[in-house]
Amino acid sequence: MLFYLSQWIQEQVAGTAWADSLSVLRVFRYITVRSAGAAISALLLSLWLGPLVIKWLKEMKFGQDYLDKAQEAGTTATQVFTKKGVPGMGGILIVLVVDLTALLWAQWNEFIVLTLVSLLVLAALGFYDDYKKLTEQKSAGAAENLKLVVQFALAGFIAWMLWLMPETHRLITEVQVPFFKHAVLTDAAWVGGFIAVCAIVGSSNAVNITDGLDGLAIGCTLIVTTVFLVFTYIAGNAVISRYLFVPFVPGAGELTVFCAAMIGASLGFLWFNCHPAQVFMGDTGSLALGGVLGIMAVLIHQPFVLVIAGGVFVVEIVSVMIQRGWFKYTRRLYGKGNERRVFLMAPLHHHFQKLGWYESQVVTRFYILCIVCAVLALATLKLR
Repeated sequence: MLFYLSQWIQEQVAGTAWADSLSVLRVFRYITVRSAGAAISALLLSLWLGPLVIKWLKEMKFGQDYLDKAQEAGTTATQVFTKKGVPGMGGILIVLVVDLTALLWAQWNEFIVLTLVSLLVLAALGFYDDYKKLTEQKSAGAAENLKLVVQFALAGFIAWMLWLMPETHRLITEVQVPFFKHAVLTDAAWVGGFIAVCAIVGSSNAVNITDGLDGLAIGCTLIVTTVFLVFTYIAGNAVISRYLFVPFVPGAGELTVFCAAMIGASLGFLWFNCHPAQVFMGDTGSLALGGVLGIMAVLIHQPFVLVIAGGVFVVEIVSVMIQRGWFKYTRRLYGKGNERRVFLMAPLHHHFQKLGWYESQVVTRFYILCIVCAVLALATLKLR
């Protein structure tokens, strides 16, 4: 909005005495300036709206008055603070701030529209899940099949749209792999579409599964988004992308503004979500943020970079898959009541709590691992 407003003002004063005085408005043409503005605006907006949203959630009685799965299983011998009564659905704050900030600072194109709409769709799905949990006071929430159907439908629609549009067709038909200068597969729409769908659905669920400790999911999301702040800027710049052998995607630079808005909103939410949390993001935030990370990875032709940068998310969701698979296998092998487990509890962060780590220790050490993964992802820019 500010970009269009600045352009309109400059057009109106062109050739007048005001032209030189208002020439400073040209800075809104630069993605770097608008990204900085988006990050700062999102942070300040989050800090301002945060207490109001938390108060509203409490008034609506959207608090968690039941034990979550970790507490039900008695994982936290080292946990001092109970999570009962802490309001959920805090993802409303993140989604609201990101949407407002991106609309304010970004130049609207098909990438921004697609990402913002997807953010709202996944947030609505997460809201429904959170609403069922908080109104029924059960940790189950919406049916797992329902969530997967919506996620796969959205991901499939995005892949189909990108395949249909001539300017984005190659994002699906070509397969790009880190450490290689050129696409490893061409004219492979089915493979590319499958990778795109898996990236979006997998990322959405991985962040959702990681959201189990105060500040864990939002902090890791913040780190991964910073990686994509760099990648989206490079992908949208013809000169830098050519130099680094990164696929140039016209218009992708505006996703840098979106990433900046996510970073600011994540920092603001972390202020209230750090241990002991005043609010949880819930599925409203985790499904949406994870999903848009996957979508941005697809839009800049770097889905496998997300696997590296989001290594913590990958390990978390893989730990759940291993635990479930081994549990079911040993149940068939040894019978009910004699099941085996690989981890003391899944997702992985609860395994370490079972080992006696404090919640803050788990979160901080996972942050460190996430930073290492982020550095490795950035290293792929030169190791080609």
